[in-house]
Amino acid sequence: MTKHLEHHYFAGLDLTGKRVVVVGAGTVAQRRVPRLINSGARVEVIAPEATPAVEAMAAAGELTWHRRPYAAGDLEGAWYAVACATGSEVNAAVAAEAEERRVFCVRADDASGGTAVTPAVAQHGGLLLGVLAGGEHRRSAAVRDALVEALRTGVVDENSEPPAAGVALVGGGPGDPDLITVRGRQLLGRADVVITDRLAPRELLEELGPHVEVVDASKIPYGRAANQDVINSLLIEHAKAGKFVVRLKGGDPYLFGRGFEELLACVEAGVAVTAVPGITSAFAAPSAADVPVTHRGVAHEVVVVSGHVGPHDEQSLVDWPALGRLRGTIVLMMGVKRIAEFAAVLTEHGRDPKTAVAVVQEGTTRNQKTLRTTLGEVAEAISEAGIKPPATIVIGPVADLAPEARR
Repeated sequence: MTKHLEHHYFAGLDLTGKRVVVVGAGTVAQRRVPRLINSGARVEVIAPEATPAVEAMAAAGELTWHRRPYAAGDLEGAWYAVACATGSEVNAAVAAEAEERRVFCVRADDASGGTAVTPAVAQHGGLLLGVLAGGEHRRSAAVRDALVEALRTGVVDENSEPPAAGVALVGGGPGDPDLITVRGRQLLGRADVVITDRLAPRELLEELGPHVEVVDASKIPYGRAANQDVINSLLIEHAKAGKFVVRLKGGDPYLFGRGFEELLACVEAGVAVTAVPGITSAFAAPSAADVPVTHRGVAHEVVVVSGHVGPHDEQSLVDWPALGRLRGTIVLMMGVKRIAEFAAVLTEHGRDPKTAVAVVQEGTTRNQKTLRTTLGEVAEAISEAGIKPPATIVIGPVADLAPEARR
């Protein structure tokens, strides 16, 4: 038996400044209303009660909330209606009035009872995508997600013109390739040249087309390193040759990633450059290991510190005595090699040697390894556990908060 499919005409409605009535203010309205607001519609919600999110939108002046039940005549002057009340009788009455007034109406509880349906929708780079599957909602959502993923990764090229020459400083995230931002992945898919770091998600390079030139600018701690001036020159050279260059970094370009140095070099050379923020491992790695860097009643401050140079090095810009007096969270990056020095200076200036410490090696990747210890024992514990860079070290009471079942 052939399944009956609903037949719809797909259209884009210009609702700017036009009255749209939403009957009901529950979770369905909470999902539907934001896109109506963003379209410029004059949204009016009719419901005796609302979810906190809908109430907050009303308080912010984004919509008008009539705190009462629906009544006949409420659709007068409306261009579009959404019936999403909890009672089917109310939704049926709204749909009937909409039919009488020739107002297109979406009925949330019974799609066939309305005169319009809401497609599975997504936005991507200025594109608004909508998929209808004749009432098969799971299918439309699956196709939408697949299309968006294809656009994000560059499998489907949305652009009619090739990218303009220039540089994008892209934060690749903490290591898991799925944690790069949508914007970062989109630009990576359009690159002519990718200059990458050792800590950038390696799996993302496999998705690049064969025409893309990949330059390894790995900076291995205390070992072989690509000179920053050389990297700057490569960015400028390729961009001035008419290429679109992605500088792919681990974490965020501006958190101990020298991204701003590269931006300054490009600007000085007259090269168009943009920065795409990334998820920093300073917060993502602890999160992946069930370590919150803040927690109510435990820590109200977080300080992210570079351990690239020792606490007594003349090049250090860190006020270690001040950090020793703090009670909140210290997230130490690049600190594995000199952890004994850092632990000693913090203890010297007030931190209790029993302060909890969590060390997360290669957070968010399949090689993730977590060590829990104390400030007084962290150096020995790291050595015994064979912890290697890159690792994020969290110092403070939050490092002792993980559920026992997940330690």
